[in-house]
Amino acid sequence: MGKRDTITKNYMRRPEIFADVFNQFLYHGRQKILPDRLVELDTTEIVVPYGAAGNASVPEQRYRDVVKLLTAMTDGRAAYCILAVENESKINYAMPVKDGLYDFMQLAKQVTETAKSHKKSNIRPTADEYLSGFWKSDRLLPVVTLVVYFGAEEWDGPLSLKEMYADTDEELLKYAADYRVNLIAPRGLSDHELDEFHTSFREVMKFIKYSSDGQQLKTEVSADERFKSVERQAVEVINAVTGSKVKYPKRKEEVDMCAAIQEIREEGKLEGRLEGEIIGVIRSDKRRGVSKENTIQYLMEEYQKSEAEADNLIKMYWK
Repeated sequence: MGKRDTITKNYMRRPEIFADVFNQFLYHGRQKILPDRLVELDTTEIVVPYGAAGNASVPEQRYRDVVKLLTAMTDGRAAYCILAVENESKINYAMPVKDGLYDFMQLAKQVTETAKSHKKSNIRPTADEYLSGFWKSDRLLPVVTLVVYFGAEEWDGPLSLKEMYADTDEELLKYAADYRVNLIAPRGLSDHELDEFHTSFREVMKFIKYSSDGQQLKTEVSADERFKSVERQAVEVINAVTGSKVKYPKRKEEVDMCAAIQEIREEGKLEGRLEGEIIGVIRSDKRRGVSKENTIQYLMEEYQKSEAEADNLIKMYWK
């Protein structure tokens, strides 16, 4: 697992972030899912093809990003649901298949575990119930998977199985299996929808949304009071997924992103001026007949460049 995947997974695993994401997507920001009602589940899914027997079957193993069991009260009764998040930093053009496989593996696991529990029961099933292992009165916990895309580009991948099918008879296609992807993507979120998030996930999504336009990003961040105090873990996510270099003291738990972006811009200007100075030295040395070797040596001594870096600069600007 790469550093980016580890950082985003650890962030999304936090109950308050996990709940915030689902509350926005399902309830437009209303606080229906409470963090303390979430219990983390094992993300490893192992399933044997249903109905297989003997050694002919090959177990399949998959790892989900974050899976939690939600316990909520509905009309005075406990209601259970399995919620899952899949983090994507790149557009996955097979997402409906990937998500569908995960969801049905979770459902198959429930069927298998239910069948195991019946073997310990003294209640006699009907012949049909015995064969299936799943009794007429048994019920499954629904599984809701939400894909969180951490890219700045617009998601242009399919969001349903039917979008992935080859051209075929429309009458036939009506009966083909379908699966819909639930997606949160920065570019697809309006300002109103961004404000429906209550945690730092809002700042993460907003920063990513405008990260491809430096001037627009600066405008949005500067005008948003919440960017003056962004928790460190959210900044780590922003740095990991956008390649930004927002600096912050290790012991500081909150970061002023407005000041950090201004610092980055000033450093960029300084680096730009320095690069322009180096280019000027290279071209001046060429005009004056100074050898490449001497110019490389000068760059190493005066600008602390390695020999490889100096040689690469000569290749680029010795024109």
